[in-house]
Amino acid sequence: MDANRRQSGIQQLLAAEQEAQQIVNAARAAKSARLRQAKEEAEREIAEYRAQMESEFQRKVAESSGDSGANVKRLEEETAAKIEQLTQQAASISPDVIQMLLRHVTTVKN
Repeated sequence: MDANRRQSGIQQLLAAEQEAQQIVNAARAAKSARLRQAKEEAEREIAEYRAQMESEFQRKVAESSGDSGANVKRLEEETAAKIEQLTQQAASISPDVIQMLLRHVTTVKN
């Protein structure tokens, strides 16, 4: 009877060890699955954040490009107006400058 009891105890220990090994393997598999899921969620969040930042960047680039186009147009208009103003001023004083130059060229000093 002692041998049967020992054999039965050994069989129980082996069965308990196998059951514990199955529990550990199941826990490892569950942990691996959770880590994989967390990694996928993190990658998805990163992709969403990257897309959000990219769209915001593109929006700001478009806004600043529109502004620079408006600035270029404004500067061109201001430049054209300034050139016109200078041309009119030159035209208005041109006869006086010509007279002054002729006077200095034709006047001889001893």
